[in-house]
Amino acid sequence: MKMSRQSAVNKPERNHRSLSEWVQIVEGLHPRNIEMGLERIRVVKERLGIRFDCPVITVGGTNGKGSTSAMLQTIYGEAGYKTGLYSSPHIHFFNERMKIDGKMVDDETLVHYFEVIEEVRGDVPLTFFEFTTLVAFKLFADSHLDVLVLEVGLGGRLDAVNLIDADIAIVTNVAIDHVEYLGDTREKIGFEKAGIYRQGKTAFYGDIDPPESLLAHAASVGARLKVFGTDYRFETDGDHWDYLGEKSSYASLVPPSLKGDTQIHNATTVVAAVEALQQRLPVDAAAIERGIMKTELPGRFQILQNEPSVILDVAHNPHAAAVLANNLKDMGPFHATHAVFGAMSDKDIDGVIELMKGCVDRWYVTDLPLPRAATAEALKDKLISAGVTRGKTNQCISVYHNAVDAMTSAKNNAQKNDRIVAFGSFWVVTGVTEEGDLKPTNHR
Repeated sequence: MKMSRQSAVNKPERNHRSLSEWVQIVEGLHPRNIEMGLERIRVVKERLGIRFDCPVITVGGTNGKGSTSAMLQTIYGEAGYKTGLYSSPHIHFFNERMKIDGKMVDDETLVHYFEVIEEVRGDVPLTFFEFTTLVAFKLFADSHLDVLVLEVGLGGRLDAVNLIDADIAIVTNVAIDHVEYLGDTREKIGFEKAGIYRQGKTAFYGDIDPPESLLAHAASVGARLKVFGTDYRFETDGDHWDYLGEKSSYASLVPPSLKGDTQIHNATTVVAAVEALQQRLPVDAAAIERGIMKTELPGRFQILQNEPSVILDVAHNPHAAAVLANNLKDMGPFHATHAVFGAMSDKDIDGVIELMKGCVDRWYVTDLPLPRAATAEALKDKLISAGVTRGKTNQCISVYHNAVDAMTSAKNNAQKNDRIVAFGSFWVVTGVTEEGDLKPTNHR
């Protein structure tokens, strides 16, 4: 994933490092990329004296965190509030992780806060995520926000963002993922994700069938838990939908700009959270609708072009793959579907393939530039084991060393009435959009 280009600004001599250089330095500070726990980051947070006077909304869950967080930020922005949004990972530019009023924070500002954290941390060995989370905390604390939205990086209970006590805490859903850190059952994972709930504060579970462990933890800490389908819900009405909450309802809302059949579901929890904060942050129905309509988020069933259709989706676990498969089916008939696919080796690749194989006619599997990524050859073997070739030669599976070459081949083979879906790891979406006509620009 690339960093944004350094702005042409005259800076003091001590600011000689670019944002890209700072990111590389921080990546090498800690021997492990992920080390769960709050002790290290808490020490530095206390040294910095970080606190927030504005409402804080923390969003966790297995899937849908990014969409939920983005919709919240956009709605409050449409209502005229100064917003902060912290999310991860980024797809192209590190700046994507930290936004104020919907705009990426510039390199110059981020470099300043990297320097601040480095000076204050002393000999505390922070992980990359802990360091960058402190950058976000200090930046947002100094920005005099009206509302801050924090997306959980991994889990909840021991995630760095959980140092901040949320006024509203949302767990979108619980499915099996990151088993090496969170556990191998929904009950174990549900307990970890429920760790963002706080005593006396409103909490949400944005799906039906919450794990018992999540319900029990919410009760034990005294959180006011609201569950989708029980305390709030939606009904569809043709091309529109209705929100039905405990204290209010909104009729004939337009569908979210984010594509896919789960986005109304996500938007329902978003509206419920906005409703819960109405006394502190009043938002009218028009701002809610505008926010839902205007939210943009790369890589979430993102349709980039037609003839052939090109779709990007970061579905990297079975829960997300099931949603992607349904979304593809809802698109209607296509002559053929080409899939550019890459994944991390620690994911349930077999589960993803099983859900997606009925939607795909030709596979373009790719290596990814991380040591823990599954090789393209390993992905090919898993596809064959899943019966994708149906006993024929392996001509419907092609192997590539990078996602750009895989996408180029798919586009060369696709006809106008075909579609190409690039999915799996975030690194697939990054890779296929690094060059050519799909390359992004760094808008601020």
